[in-house]
Amino acid sequence: MDLNINGKSVKTDADPSMPLLWVLRDELNMTGTKFGCGVAACGACTVHIDGQAVRSCVMPLAAVEGKKIRTIESLGTPEKPSALQSAWIAEQVPQCGYCQSGMLMAATALLERKPKPSDADIDEAMTNICRCGTYQRVRAAIHRAAGTTAPTGATA
Repeated sequence: MDLNINGKSVKTDADPSMPLLWVLRDELNMTGTKFGCGVAACGACTVHIDGQAVRSCVMPLAAVEGKKIRTIESLGTPEKPSALQSAWIAEQVPQCGYCQSGMLMAATALLERKPKPSDADIDEAMTNICRCGTYQRVRAAIHRAAGTTAPTGATA
């Protein structure tokens, strides 16, 4: 099967029914995308398929053939992080960090769709679960990356 991952053509002979998450992690050694729940509830496995944030743990490989797949590995580098990654660091979003790649991918999809999101837009788009509870910091980082400010009274 031919895949387009982060703008590159990738071949795999994985079973077409295998979830994309496991192809990324186990077949292609792209371990930035995390396993969380396996039922598309937590969002740790979020990637983009044709620009949409999707949960890769339930996405069969056959459903993504011919589509553009984007993973956390495409966002930036330690030397040159994306604006969102820089905002994530500035707002001290991560605590344990496990959910962060999925959070960043969901937030990236939001900002690509809506460059100046409101708090309501953020709440609607960010359905990922963070056990550390850094949701206010996530919101502040998204506003920072968008060049907007959180409403008065918001805490980070």
